[in-house]
Amino acid sequence: MKKYLFILFIVSLVACAQQQKQISKTATLIMDVSIINVKNGSLSENQQIVIDSGKIQSISSTIENQERYTTRIDGSGKYVIPGLAEMHAHIPQPSTSKARIEEVLFLYLSNGITTIRGMLGHSSHLELREKATNNEIISPRIFTSSPSLNGNSVTNKEQAITKVTQYQKDGYDFLKIHPGIKLDVFDQVVKTANEVGIGFSGHVPVDVGIRHALKSKYESIDHIDGFLEGLVSESENVNPNDNGFFGYNFTPLADTSKIDELVQLADQNKVWIVPTQSLFERWFAPVSSEELLKAPEMKYMPGSTLQNWKQRKDQYPVEEAQWNQFNTIRRQLLKKLQDNGGRILLGSDAPQLFNVPGFSIHHEIDGMIKAGLTPLQVIQSGTINPAIFLDKENTFGQIKEGLDADIVILDTNPLEDIKALQQVSGVMVRGKWLPKEMIDKKLSEVAKNATNK
Repeated sequence: MKKYLFILFIVSLVACAQQQKQISKTATLIMDVSIINVKNGSLSENQQIVIDSGKIQSISSTIENQERYTTRIDGSGKYVIPGLAEMHAHIPQPSTSKARIEEVLFLYLSNGITTIRGMLGHSSHLELREKATNNEIISPRIFTSSPSLNGNSVTNKEQAITKVTQYQKDGYDFLKIHPGIKLDVFDQVVKTANEVGIGFSGHVPVDVGIRHALKSKYESIDHIDGFLEGLVSESENVNPNDNGFFGYNFTPLADTSKIDELVQLADQNKVWIVPTQSLFERWFAPVSSEELLKAPEMKYMPGSTLQNWKQRKDQYPVEEAQWNQFNTIRRQLLKKLQDNGGRILLGSDAPQLFNVPGFSIHHEIDGMIKAGLTPLQVIQSGTINPAIFLDKENTFGQIKEGLDADIVILDTNPLEDIKALQQVSGVMVRGKWLPKEMIDKKLSEVAKNATNK
C-alpha cells in the first residue's frame, strides 16, 4: 500500500511538472473577456485566450494557473474582435522618411487595423511587406498592389503584356487599375493577368464601362467606381468623358431603376466592392475645409499636408442639392450590393484628403451605417470578408485557435454601438501586445513630430 501511494505521489509530481512546462514563458493570457463571433454575431463571455508564438493557442472558459503566465491582460467587462483590415490604404512612397512611414503604419495599428491593402504599389513596398511579415517593424500585415496601370503607363497591348507579366514576377499581390486605359488595352491586361495568375482591382476606366468591367471579373472595384455612370440610359447620348468626379456630373441623369441590374451583375461575377464612402462624405462634400481641419486626428498629419488638402478641396466647391442626390444614390448602391452577395470590404482611402490613416476608418463606418448596413455587417467587412477575399481564412479574420493573434480589445460592445470600435483598450498584432498606454504615448509623439513638418 505504501509503495502504491509512493508511486501515485511520484506520478502526481511528474504531472504537475509537465503542466508547468506546458506554460511557455512567452505566452500571453487574456482573461475573462467576451469574444464576438464575427460570422454570426454571437457572444462568448468570460473566455480565456492563450497567445504564443504569434498565434492563438487556445480559447477556453476556464484555465488553471493563471498566475503563472508572465503576461496577463485583464479583459473583464471588455470585448474582443479580430484585427480590422483597411482594404484601400496608401503606403507612403520612398521619398517619405523611414520614420514617417513607420508613423503612418502605427496610425493604422492604433485604431485596431492589423491588415492593410496598399493601393498604389512601389518596389519598396515589397520590402516593407517582408519586414512586416518577419516582425522587423511594428506594422499591420501588408498586401500591396503593383504600380499604377493607367492611360499613360499602358498605351498599347505590348506594354500591357510586358508590365503585367513583370509585376507578377516581381511578387505584387495584385494589379492596380487606374483611369484612362483604352478598351483593347484593358482587355489585354485582363487576358495576360489571367494567363500569368494575378488579380486586378481598382478603378473602372471610362472606355471600359461598368458592365464590361464586372464581366471581366475584377477582384474588387473600389470607390463603387463606374456604377453611377452605368445608371445613365444610352438615350441620354452623353459623352462618357464628361462624367466628372466618379460620375457626379451625371447625377441628374441617373436612372436608379437600373441599380438592380448592376448589383446582380456584380453578384454573378463575384466582384467585391470597397466603397471608400468617407472620401465622398468628407473631401467631396458640401462641408468646409476649415470644419474638416478641426477633427482631432488632423494633429497627426504634417502641416504641409493639411495645407495641401485645404487647397485642393477649396478648388472644387460642391452644389449641395446635387451632392445630396449623388450621395443618396451611392448609399442605395452600397446597401443593395450588401444585400445581394454581401461582398463588401472595409476601406476608406487613407491617407487621402481629410482621411487620416486609421482614424478615417471610423468615418467610413459611419457612412456604411447611414447607408443601412448593420454593425455586424460592418465588422464583417473589416474582418472575415477580407480574409475570404485574400484567401487567408486560415490565417486571420476570426478569433479562432490556430489563427494569427490579431486581436482588438474594446471597452464596450460594437454590436450594440458601432462607435465602440473607437474605444480601443489595446491591440495585438501577430502576438505583439500594444496596450492603450503605449498607443497613447506613441500617438503623442506622432503629433509632436507632425507639428515640426
